[in-house]
Amino acid sequence: MAKIHTLPSVQSTNTWAKEHAATLSHGEVVLTHCQTSGRGQRGNSWEAEPGKNLTFSLFLTPTALPPARQFEISEAVALGVAETVERHIGRTVRVKWPNDIYVDDRKIAGILIEHSLSGNRIAHTVAGVGLNVNQTRFLSDAPNPVSMANIAGREFEFTPLLNEICDNILHRLEETLPGQRHTMFLEKLWRNDGEQHTFATPDGAHFEARIAHVGTDGILTLVTSTGEKRTFAFKEVAFIL
Repeated sequence: MAKIHTLPSVQSTNTWAKEHAATLSHGEVVLTHCQTSGRGQRGNSWEAEPGKNLTFSLFLTPTALPPARQFEISEAVALGVAETVERHIGRTVRVKWPNDIYVDDRKIAGILIEHSLSGNRIAHTVAGVGLNVNQTRFLSDAPNPVSMANIAGREFEFTPLLNEICDNILHRLEETLPGQRHTMFLEKLWRNDGEQHTFATPDGAHFEARIAHVGTDGILTLVTSTGEKRTFAFKEVAFIL
């Protein structure tokens, strides 16, 4: 069971964890039931009704990993969340590259991973997770949110769910061989179905492509409808629903 620092209210658990990094140890959790300025990928905000969802950050010190292998942390976190949610809701849960968590075409969790580097090593990592648990109405302009309660038709207890997620993340990070973990990640990958889907580049251009591969470095390889192979790093391409 992880040591949990529970904050009544905070702007961002990731920010708090980074500010208090000197006092935190590997596997400790910063939890709040009221996050006022939660951050997602691409600078997006994260809607979370107070007292209804899990908003937390897991502090990690993966000192054995060089920065070039940091995507392994992203894989471990995404798998830990996805596998836990799947077990509780009885539905297939997928990872949308690089690490959002989806049920069908609806987003059930967002993950924000931030690293602090020291020379040629990762000094620490803060893995922020926003999981929609018991919230059933979403008021923001987010296009596709869904919660565990929406799907299962019942509410869930937070503490067992949080402990299970953190235990699974640490297991995936520490005990799974990197090659096996990467294979699991690819098997969980959303829209990795051989079909053509719509993508967009930051300049607004849209194109059709299928997912060919995600490398161990996190690079996404797409094959367009004309057969052209294109590679993208994070923030260089977006899925269009």
